[in-house]
Amino acid sequence: MKLVGHANFKRVNPMSDRFEVHKFHHIEFWCGDATNTYKRFSWGLGMTLVAKSDQSTSNATFASYVLQSNDLVFTLTAPYSRAADKANSKPPMPWFEQQAAFDFTAKHGLAVRAVGIAVGDAQKAYEAATANGAIGVLPPTTLEDAESGTPQVVAEVQLYGDVVLRFVSGSFQGPFIANYAKVDSPPLCYGLDRLDHAVGNVPRLLEAVEYIARATGFHEFAEFTAADVGTVDSGLNSMVLASNNEMVLLPVNEPTTGTPRKSQIQTYLEQNEGPGLQHLALKTDNIFETLREMRKRSHCGGFEFMPRPSADYYKKLPAKVGNILTTEQYKEVEELGMLVDKDDQGVLLQIFSKPLGDRPTVFVEIIQRIGCMREVPDPATGRTRQTQAGGCGGFGKGNFSELFKSIEDYERTLDV
Repeated sequence: MKLVGHANFKRVNPMSDRFEVHKFHHIEFWCGDATNTYKRFSWGLGMTLVAKSDQSTSNATFASYVLQSNDLVFTLTAPYSRAADKANSKPPMPWFEQQAAFDFTAKHGLAVRAVGIAVGDAQKAYEAATANGAIGVLPPTTLEDAESGTPQVVAEVQLYGDVVLRFVSGSFQGPFIANYAKVDSPPLCYGLDRLDHAVGNVPRLLEAVEYIARATGFHEFAEFTAADVGTVDSGLNSMVLASNNEMVLLPVNEPTTGTPRKSQIQTYLEQNEGPGLQHLALKTDNIFETLREMRKRSHCGGFEFMPRPSADYYKKLPAKVGNILTTEQYKEVEELGMLVDKDDQGVLLQIFSKPLGDRPTVFVEIIQRIGCMREVPDPATGRTRQTQAGGCGGFGKGNFSELFKSIEDYERTLDV
């Protein structure tokens, strides 16, 4: 495996998954204070609290809150005191180690611990992955939900750094893990639909990609080199891995060296104290409405966004993208500070938040993909239905230079 760059890369789907993969299941963040963190995420992203496990549910080990917006699920988890009496504690994740969580947050701050994917059989997925070089973290563990009596199997392997790839299967229908208490909260939704892709930063790209591909069988979906994406100041190399159905997309970045300014990937690795998950791309079907709602809250408890591109960028946009967007939509794109790109299949609208916590590490990307609709069989009805191909419109290659300038300008304000 070697990098050939975007221009020379030829996309082929060998259907090489080592186990049945359906989609992203959830993302779990570990943090120091789950109560306040989940409330900020809920307000900032428009996600409803749907389940919890904490002291009110006889869990004296950790506090954990599950947020959902359509098919997007985030969980925010923090350990309780190590000195507290846990004799009668009933944590839904019996494998949870408090010391590991304290060590994780001390090292990384607010960060993603687990990338959960729904698979056909978590035990088979774990066995196939570890047989092909994956480092096992949690052997297959069967949980039975006390309320519904339905089973669920969970297993974990190392993804990169302290991030795990969590396999989830079984008939349990809750949004996260069995034995979390359901919560009836007022619905809150700004239109986020699902997780599109989850991006990791590592010091050595080929080593990480070969490990993940060997363990999962995922194929290479796209790649970019410093020549494709850099500015005169910094750059990165990147490869995207995908499942057979291309609904699980895992881009991986490495920093480049020898540039006038330190790569922001290197800044991430320093601030995160090692490899980790850099950003989550959250897909919406109407980015204009979603972004308006999020921007309303940027200065009152929500999330802020990177500085908008230059006026020259927006002047050139119609010639670059064409008539897929209307004149009014181009005005809205500029008004909201979005980026737009296209590939040979579709169009991508995107915008990046500033870091979610104190450190310049993990952030989110809000995206909408236009085009690439296809007919696929629906097992539930036996009919076909229209769905959008994974990765439609690419990953914003044409915007990388503008994005990097924006990040570099932001990092200059931090003196990192």
